[in-house]
Amino acid sequence: MSEGVRLDEVDRRIVAALQLNGRASWKKIAAVLDAKESTVARRGQQLIESRVVGVTGVLDHLRCGLGISLIVRMRCRPGRANAVAEALAELPVTRFVTVVSGSADVAAEIVVRRHQDVARVLVEDLPRPDDIVETESMVVVRKFSAFEEWDTGLLGPAARGLLRDDTAPFTDHRAWHETVTLTEQEFAIAGVLAADGRATYAQIAAAVGASESTAARRVESLVSRGCLRFRTLFETPVIGMDVDFMQWLAVEPAELENVGSRLAKESSTRYVSATTGRFNLCLHGTLSGYGDLYDYLTKVVGALPGVHAADLTLQARTLKRAWTRIDEDGRRAP
Repeated sequence: MSEGVRLDEVDRRIVAALQLNGRASWKKIAAVLDAKESTVARRGQQLIESRVVGVTGVLDHLRCGLGISLIVRMRCRPGRANAVAEALAELPVTRFVTVVSGSADVAAEIVVRRHQDVARVLVEDLPRPDDIVETESMVVVRKFSAFEEWDTGLLGPAARGLLRDDTAPFTDHRAWHETVTLTEQEFAIAGVLAADGRATYAQIAAAVGASESTAARRVESLVSRGCLRFRTLFETPVIGMDVDFMQWLAVEPAELENVGSRLAKESSTRYVSATTGRFNLCLHGTLSGYGDLYDYLTKVVGALPGVHAADLTLQARTLKRAWTRIDEDGRRAP
């Protein structure tokens, strides 16, 4: 984050609580943090209004049959990585866009109906496709862990149990093989929650023309069926995690399930999935500092069975997360 936003201990703990449950009431968060509700509500609302933190409702496009994910690595002409990333972030089909350092310059997640559509996106939809020297596209075929399931570790297991009681993220990632068809009203509700993941049932009901009880039932149904997930958006440096990275692994097929499951349990892992292509496992992770990278590479990655190649790229600037534009200072775009 260019402005170097840093939070104090109380605000960090509020962010950690929202990461565990973005829709938890301030009263519940205050009880977990053993703090005054008025203090938590005031400071939590300030974090949201300042756009340091945001909560958004995200439809699981795989579960809902809305498209497939492709993770794309790109090498760009010298000096053109930021321009390519900006152009990608403007496209409605990009879910995530970041500038990285290492063997690639830009990485993105693109959601399209068919994998063949990615060529159109990269060749026809970008204003300057000649700025991209090389692309490598990988289809996500299995998720082991998603961003909304990550635990910052700042609050401990007791807080996790209290905040993720009946609102825990839907973790049956295999379930998207059987898609769910949503109603027009459910899409409308998802639209309201995409704009504000903490919208009350009364606000949702007013927006979609339904009763408050109906809105509550629909949201609960979407969550329980794995269609809707709540994502807390913030840049990890605000809680003292200064190194965001993407780890790309080439793993023997027989070990892929084992390796993916093991990495999903690592405290540094925010997302990990199996993909097609040269690298058949893609991971998003975060560490406290650069001094942790060596131990991660040698003790975590080095201990994995069946790994033929490992490539780590550091995220220099992220422009889009969960369909949401991120400003250069790391705040959610207004």
